[in-house]
Amino acid sequence: MEEKNVIVIGAGFSGLSAATSLADRGYKVTVLEKNSTPGGRARSYSAQGFTFDMGPSWYWMPDVFESYFRKFGKSTADYYDLKRLDPSYTVVFGEDDFVDVPASLDELKALFEHWEPGSAQQLHKFLEQAAYKYEVGINQLVYKPGRSVTEFMNLRLLLDVLRMDVFQSFHKHIRRFFSHPRIIKLMEFPILFLGALPENTPALYSLMNYADISLGTWYPMGGMHKIIEGMVQLAEEKGVTFNYSQDVQEIQVHAGVATRVVTATGVFEADVIVASADYHHVEKNLLPAQYQSYSDTYWDSRVMAPSSLIFYLGISKRLNNLRHHNLFFDEDFGPHAREIYTNPKWPAKPLFYVSAPSVTDPSVAPAGCENLFILIPVAPGLQDTEEIREKYYNLVMDRLEKLTNQEIRQSVVYKRSYAHNDFIHDYNAFKGNAYGLANTLLQTALLKPALKSKKVKNLFYTGQLTVPGPGVPPSLISGQVVAAEVAKEYRTPVST
Repeated sequence: MEEKNVIVIGAGFSGLSAATSLADRGYKVTVLEKNSTPGGRARSYSAQGFTFDMGPSWYWMPDVFESYFRKFGKSTADYYDLKRLDPSYTVVFGEDDFVDVPASLDELKALFEHWEPGSAQQLHKFLEQAAYKYEVGINQLVYKPGRSVTEFMNLRLLLDVLRMDVFQSFHKHIRRFFSHPRIIKLMEFPILFLGALPENTPALYSLMNYADISLGTWYPMGGMHKIIEGMVQLAEEKGVTFNYSQDVQEIQVHAGVATRVVTATGVFEADVIVASADYHHVEKNLLPAQYQSYSDTYWDSRVMAPSSLIFYLGISKRLNNLRHHNLFFDEDFGPHAREIYTNPKWPAKPLFYVSAPSVTDPSVAPAGCENLFILIPVAPGLQDTEEIREKYYNLVMDRLEKLTNQEIRQSVVYKRSYAHNDFIHDYNAFKGNAYGLANTLLQTALLKPALKSKKVKNLFYTGQLTVPGPGVPPSLISGQVVAAEVAKEYRTPVST
């Protein structure tokens, strides 16, 4: 059999995962990346001695990363050093009202019990259920390609699905166990990673709480980009070729078969194409109209996960009262959530998140300095201007200085903002989204945009707008799933 030539568009987590998995199966794989460096949203950059992770900053589900590298006879330790954070993160409820969330389960149970007598036992019961959901969900369901209902026509799996509260909301599920508002806030926090309100998120996703509490929060020393560096090194070891600064302009299709990928500077022949770029962009801007699977109406009806307004700050001194991860819950999330999901607009009193990786890792900032990443979740599709960004910078800095009881602004020696317009410019992100498609019940598994084009025989998709969904571990899995589907249809001498 001839060696198949696969073109992967995009060098983010899903693209790297797909490329490496296909190269390992004997395909000739070329990755075309729009930007000058790999990583997609997980790129990094350096300025004035500071090194900033541009996107993902949480390392959860360490087993998914380890499983990925083990598929190729490697380990995460071959490429980067992990450190478990303790406390996992800090929640700021108000002035002088900071709660460290401990890595120890016993200490967390004691904290819960302090707030709500009996909740330690309830947490034990909750986590027992969540562990089951994690085992079945992460090891079985998320590896399903979502191409046919027959994938789920297994009696054991159907029973598992029923046991996993797929048809109950997370909002109701969590209140079966706890009533204290602080506990509920802590337990609902991981759902924000899925891009939907707890009321609209299946209770299946209590598996995220298991990931948080039982598996822990970790950090790859040097920054999240160390994962990308490791994945690129592994891909190159497998023979993957990388071409950077390749802005794809067109996918040429003849008689329902994609034949070439055309960039601003070259033409690449293809037997198979895997698009890890924004699904909507590939459909609407790279394919001829007759080969697009989904209409504008379809895309406009999708429930998108939030976008983000991000500030990367270099501070010329060390700061007080900040951990590595800090959640500022000093305002009510209800109004902010509605301003994201129900009535999209710039929020009046947003919650926000601050990552200070220099607390853990001195390599990401000059000596005696602090590296800050500040993120405000906001609705996609909003007008994005410098004036709006500056307004929210001052709003957040006012609260950050007040809540941590220190002056910060006067010590800012480097500042960069990043929002909708940047997500569109750098990643062609639909509506400037940051996280992809929200994980609602009606956008789960078969109800997501399909991982294979309905009209182009050899075009596949991977990443946060298809199965299994948004987030770094799901993107790693998405690349492996699509590689297996390609291998089923386009065999090579070593395909199994």
